[in-house]
Amino acid sequence: MTVPTSLAGRRILVVEDDMMIAVLIEQVLQELGCVVVGPVGKLDAALRLAGSEALDAAILDVNIRGSEVYPVAERLRTRGVPFVLASGYGDWALPEAFRNQPRLTKPFTYEEIEARMRLLFSVQEGVSPTLASPA
Repeated sequence: MTVPTSLAGRRILVVEDDMMIAVLIEQVLQELGCVVVGPVGKLDAALRLAGSEALDAAILDVNIRGSEVYPVAERLRTRGVPFVLASGYGDWALPEAFRNQPRLTKPFTYEEIEARMRLLFSVQEGVSPTLASPA
């Protein structure tokens, strides 16, 4: 399997309402050479960016200030933008339409963020996703 060696220049939307987690994600993505769009912690701002920004991918916290991020996820799907859902909950908490979506299980590590981003782009580029998702 060929996995992209560089994520440099990829525009990644970050939707996360916990500032410490948002900063961690932003730092990891910047170290990987990505351009971070956001981070945003409000659903209305996330919807606006998901509909108007040039994006290569997104990391979406499932619960944003008591609201679910699924309208943002749907908007990204419509545009063909791949995304990862970040949550501390298991599959049971996700709607059926999102249970097969790549996920980051909180708490997550630098390595897990990087692995998910590489997985998204390998799938997008038509490479068979043999990169296993850690539990």
